[in-house]
Amino acid sequence: MLWDIHNQSEIKEIPYKADYDYWLEKLSDEEITLIKETLNLMIDGTEVQTSSWMPGSDWSNTPFHAIYEKAAFKNPDVAAKCFGLIVWVVFMERPEYWASGHYEKDGVPITGRTYFQIYPV
Repeated sequence: MLWDIHNQSEIKEIPYKADYDYWLEKLSDEEITLIKETLNLMIDGTEVQTSSWMPGSDWSNTPFHAIYEKAAFKNPDVAAKCFGLIVWVVFMERPEYWASGHYEKDGVPITGRTYFQIYPV
């Protein structure tokens, strides 16, 4: 579950929901399931994840390639936004309490959101 630490409440809404729905319409149910399963495997057992670092720079031969190829029509910026929203939803669906925000590493802003576990199951 995603938790808003400022308002002390569960986050139940997907930002840019219309875009998310549009992009996911381009993917099959099997592709979406595989993408989410892969993300969950990456997240399992961790306490911190940064969305832009999760997929790596080469999506070839990964479940994420369908995002680039089909949902984003080979536009890397759109693919990154779509991927980020899928990551958001995956964290919303998890049983642990997670929060997120935009942070810096060595004084440089990180492109994606960083998610951190605030309460385990």
